[in-house]
Amino acid sequence: MRLEKKAVIFDLDGVICATDRLQFQAWQAVAGPLGITLDEAVTDRLRGVSTEACLDIVLEGRSFDREEREALMEKKRAVYRELLHTLGPSDLRDEVRDTLRELRARGYRLALGSSSGEAGFILERIGLGDFFDAVVSGADLTRAKPDPEVFLTAAGRLGVLPEDCAVVEDARAGIQAARAGGMTALALFGSARGCGLEDYDLTSFHNLLQILP
Repeated sequence: MRLEKKAVIFDLDGVICATDRLQFQAWQAVAGPLGITLDEAVTDRLRGVSTEACLDIVLEGRSFDREEREALMEKKRAVYRELLHTLGPSDLRDEVRDTLRELRARGYRLALGSSSGEAGFILERIGLGDFFDAVVSGADLTRAKPDPEVFLTAAGRLGVLPEDCAVVEDARAGIQAARAGGMTALALFGSARGCGLEDYDLTSFHNLLQILP
């Protein structure tokens, strides 16, 4: 498969760097005092969806009023922000760094499209603070994936039509968002691979250089 595209939009968590373990630890800090034990298999279900949707998964049908739910979500955010300070340049794999640089050298416009409100901080921590041509984070959005808002906003900031964009995602919800936005959906890891909605399953991050000339 060879794609003729002008831009590539990347999800952040689980694609550019692995923050899944930190997300899981933060949700454990919420679940533990409630007597809820989280299996690591829940990590896949937490990918690519809003904080509130994640809370529903963690609570497993338990009922809490709006004020209690807001407090639980704020606790998760606070724990996660603290854990993010443990990230550094070593959390950016050489394969990812080298592939991004080569795509830039080939003339592609590159953007980040993440539902995380901490996207900018994460990029700074791993050494990519000024790398992308456009960064769209949860702070810019009113609708979470699978709504295509995040990717359409990124394409708009790049000045590129949706059909000229490829999206790299590790979550089924992200693949749905890419397709809903009229973009080519490339699945890497997680619930994205083999979900049946993707246009192509990547074998590795470096595989991008084989399909994007």
